[in-house]
Amino acid sequence: MQELALLGNDACKKVYLKHGAQEPLFGVRTTDLKKLQVNYPNHHQQALDLYCTGNSDAMYLAGLLVDSELMTPPLLDEWVQAANWYLLSEYTVAVVAAESPYRLEMARKWIDAEEEMIANTGWATWAYMIGFLSNDYFEEEEINYLLERIRITIQVEANRVRYSMNNFLIAVGSLYSPLSEKACQIAEEIGQVQIELAGRSYIAPSALTSIASIQKSLGMETRRIPVIV
Repeated sequence: MQELALLGNDACKKVYLKHGAQEPLFGVRTTDLKKLQVNYPNHHQQALDLYCTGNSDAMYLAGLLVDSELMTPPLLDEWVQAANWYLLSEYTVAVVAAESPYRLEMARKWIDAEEEMIANTGWATWAYMIGFLSNDYFEEEEINYLLERIRITIQVEANRVRYSMNNFLIAVGSLYSPLSEKACQIAEEIGQVQIELAGRSYIAPSALTSIASIQKSLGMETRRIPVIV
């Protein structure tokens, strides 16, 4: 914690607070936190202790140090309950959950939560799973259900939930070949996804444009995706 305090940056802290972070935090840049990861390998218990401090910087670092394979459903629930802004919910907890043995259980549970940050984590976990795991891991029927749920509800969901739903749509369209075309069709149907970021209106990344870009970078077929001008 002393090391984190020394790395704290007032300007960075102001930005984090503007984006929804809550005290306590030092304002350590994520790039600096990632550098610390190299210095503390295999520190699972220390990661758990860091997360329990409630300090945002320490909680982010905890996600980098923790052994996801050792996380249990009660621990994951504790983590998601404590994730009070999107840097922790969408990145720290969602990544750890997606890498854990209980990924599906937690993602299915969290997307139905009434709390915005928990539902947000659930959808982010789904998006990471699509990125981390082979297509064969998933039941096509379940992914189809999630796509239909997005089609119907995305525009009325809570702010950060909309953002993570949009990212899930991008993940499926880019990487889950059985339903890639359907994800593109839904993305075209729902159009722009507007969220609030740092007190201002913000348009989330276009799912269609993002899918085309990712597929192009992977050398995949993109002809079926409409061109966005």
